Amino acid sequence: MEYKGLKLDNFQEDAIRAIEQNHSVVVSAPTGSGKTLIADYIINKDLERGIKVIYTAPIKALSNQKYKEFSREYGEEKIGILTGDTVKNPTAPVLIMTTEIYRNMVLTEDEITKSVSYVIFDEIHYINDLERGYVWEESIIFSSPNVRFLCLSATIPNAAEFADWIHSIKKHDVKVISHTKRNVPLEMKFYDSELGISTLEEIKEINDVPDYDFAMGRRRSMHQRIKPPSHVELIREITDKLPCFFFVFSRKKCQDNALELLKAKIFQPNPVIISYVREKLHPVSPEIKKLKSVIALREVLPFGIGFHHAGLIPAMKELVEDLFSKGLIKVLYTTETFAVGINMPAKTVCFESLRKYDGLNFRYLNSKEYFQIGGRAGRRGIDSAGYSFAMVDRRDFDYPLLKKITLKDTEPINSQFRLSVNTVLNLIKRHSEDEIDKILAMNFYTYQRGISTKNVIESNFENMKRKLSKLGYLSGGELTAKGEFSSKIYSDEILMCEIFGTDFWRSLNEYQILALIACLCYEPREKTEFYKFYPSNWTRELRKKINGDSYLNREKKFNYIEDISALIHPCYHGKTIFDIISNTNLLEGDIIRFFRQMADRLGQIRDATEDFHLRKLAESCTYVIKDSLKEIDTEV
Repeated sequence: MEYKGLKLDNFQEDAIRAIEQNHSVVVSAPTGSGKTLIADYIINKDLERGIKVIYTAPIKALSNQKYKEFSREYGEEKIGILTGDTVKNPTAPVLIMTTEIYRNMVLTEDEITKSVSYVIFDEIHYINDLERGYVWEESIIFSSPNVRFLCLSATIPNAAEFADWIHSIKKHDVKVISHTKRNVPLEMKFYDSELGISTLEEIKEINDVPDYDFAMGRRRSMHQRIKPPSHVELIREITDKLPCFFFVFSRKKCQDNALELLKAKIFQPNPVIISYVREKLHPVSPEIKKLKSVIALREVLPFGIGFHHAGLIPAMKELVEDLFSKGLIKVLYTTETFAVGINMPAKTVCFESLRKYDGLNFRYLNSKEYFQIGGRAGRRGIDSAGYSFAMVDRRDFDYPLLKKITLKDTEPINSQFRLSVNTVLNLIKRHSEDEIDKILAMNFYTYQRGISTKNVIESNFENMKRKLSKLGYLSGGELTAKGEFSSKIYSDEILMCEIFGTDFWRSLNEYQILALIACLCYEPREKTEFYKFYPSNWTRELRKKINGDSYLNREKKFNYIEDISALIHPCYHGKTIFDIISNTNLLEGDIIRFFRQMADRLGQIRDATEDFHLRKLAESCTYVIKDSLKEIDTEV
């Protein structure tokens, strides 16, 4: 079979046949094998038939990339995007959105979702995510009966179990298509500061050799003497295997490592890059050019070195992506963003470490994360092989664990199902008790662990109902005004409602509203610094009002009201985003994300309330934020 001039692989043909029979399909195939072509087939087919398709992605970066790709392929008028930050052409026949947006739409029975043929879940293994996994489950559970799914993932060891679960709750055929052969073979090795590029076994062998002190009965000292491996020295060894993604699980270290590599003088400046960067940055404001990350990029990019992470402003992320896609960047230090679906493979992937901080603790990658990232290596039609090199520090060398992680992707997808306040309220609002009982038994958690766990889910549901009744969100088994408000709020539902679903907000001005929203969005970190604070009567009055509220005074998020004055005061008083950036060591992109999260929360308030004055207040606060951000959204 051929499609758009391409000879299809067997697994692609099998998937397309299943789609033609109106089945749902779970595709498990290595990165770079052409899974997205199956999604493209659905879009092309249903566009011709005038039927709506939804494409969901776990991160906004992937959503944005797919929007650009599909707009070029099919025309902007046929493609829309909904990510919270961005809303373009929401009535288009093909809608690209984050999975959270789709989940919210099906939960509230949005009319758009009732006329959809297929929902494409890219990177479906995100159902494993501890914090967000329930979103994928609910998206499937609450989808209309007529909807079919295309679920894409690099490797799903328990794909059959997952497909059987979908079949059991949606009552239509679900086909599993597994493909294990990589189009470009992948060679996976390790890098030791003493041995250089080697195997785990070679590192273990030398690591097990006792040193003199140990042999004499003293404490082993070798680990203290062996220096950690150097990313610069690794790059020296693989200059014939570039371009390279160098994965670093720290935004700051991405930038630091790029500058360190520059100082090593391994690469010569490239006049083509210099000209391209100069042309692209020519229309950009002087303030943007003065940002630390922009200065650093302008320093390293001419040498074919780059860095990419969520802390960059959008214009610079796009510039780096453009240069990489043109084959002009030799080494790109990046966070996990580039491991998730983005169609920019490299010849080589390097890991600075196989440990990362996950928001709670430092831990080793699991096998799925390792193979997901390593799988970016090897460009189809360009490379005869791809290469993966993981730096290993002997001070924390754990051979059995590293062997388990890197031998094979054995990580199954497991349910992370949990009941949110929003889910409970919408279940009560839209379903009878009998229907709720059935829905509570539909989750993947119950399917995997047996029907006895249904009692646990039901118990959690009843406990939450009691709590919501006590707080005044339910009365007589039905939603109160507070319940109605919270049913349209998707994070911090109770906190948001206790402020904006009650009369608490009525004596507050715009500044105080912004301060409250900021507290809900702010993520305190130990190393965050603010250089100037803005204490005021407004803040003191707000603090007093919070302390007088029996529910809000227990919330630790409001402990940071004084800190976030460093961000909110200049924003409210008409200062630019550059003024705000100069008052903190937070990365530029993190500040932009913070304000966009605030705008998203304000949008939820606007849509949830029926109070005209609150709606206008939310819109006014949103305008204040957008006014501060306007100069940073310049596209390169």
